[in-house]
Amino acid sequence: MMSNEMIYTRFERIWHWVLAILILPLLLTGFEIHGDYTILGFEQAVDTHILFAWALMGLLVFVIFWHMTTGEWKQYIPSSKNNLMAMLRYYAVDIFLGGGHPFHMTRTSKLNPLQRLAYLSLHVVITPVTWVSGLLYLFYTSWGDWGLEGLSLTVVAMVHMAAAFAMLAFLIVHLYLAITTSEKPFGYVKAMISGYEKKE
Repeated sequence: MMSNEMIYTRFERIWHWVLAILILPLLLTGFEIHGDYTILGFEQAVDTHILFAWALMGLLVFVIFWHMTTGEWKQYIPSSKNNLMAMLRYYAVDIFLGGGHPFHMTRTSKLNPLQRLAYLSLHVVITPVTWVSGLLYLFYTSWGDWGLEGLSLTVVAMVHMAAAFAMLAFLIVHLYLAITTSEKPFGYVKAMISGYEKKE
């Protein structure tokens, strides 16, 4: 018998979608600043990029505080090697042969072993590198005051661009899996809108 279980709280759903709304224009304006195309023009793209970057940092500071005070940070603790291998086998083989999903989501354990690693990488590598390189890029005229004269603006720009590509790759894989791997099309997307997941 199927039942609906609340998995994602209202706060989680709000910050998830606000995060998505902020990241998309950051990627678009970032690639425009890089010179890949022209829509807004360089100066307006820079202004828009900086505005959304500050908004994103404000949101993430609040989200980090929420994770730390609610204990939700434990969702990102890596799983055992066996559980990780089971997930890899599922996505590589079993999902195409109708094999059962090795992970069963609950309110207190909502990320499968691969998701735990992916989100941990996002939170402790990609996001911090994006922040630090972006702030250095933004305040490069102050490097002398901070004793950072030895830094190369080109290197900082390349690191920021690499972090942006890593974020884009994460977003593409995230969307692909969210849209295609649930039992019904867009099932995980609907769960992130309603907060409820169907359970047997």
